Amino acid sequence: MNIEQWQKWVKDYYNHRGWSNLNVFIRIGFLAEETGEVARAIRSLEIGRDRPDEANNTFEENKQELIEELGDVLGNVTVIANKYNISLEEVFQVHKEKLSNRYLDDEE
Repeated sequence: MNIEQWQKWVKDYYNHRGWSNLNVFIRIGFLAEETGEVARAIRSLEIGRDRPDEANNTFEENKQELIEELGDVLGNVTVIANKYNISLEEVFQVHKEKLSNRYLDDEE
């Protein structure tokens, strides 16, 4: 799946579920929550959870959890981009140009 297909799929799926109708400030809250879940998944991968009320998962199980949480973050970012008619392709290109202009000139 390329990025344009992903963006359209998210738009269609979230519209079908009624999730695209949520206020953008609610969506930002979801994005923050999912970002926290990414942090938790990375902690599980790197240092473990060390909690008696949680099962110890394998590295692959923890990695799969991280993949799922990154997907949740990307889904929320995509919904926000769709709300403002912003192409993710453009987001990637602008970000690449910003970083290239900021840092690549220093490395030459």
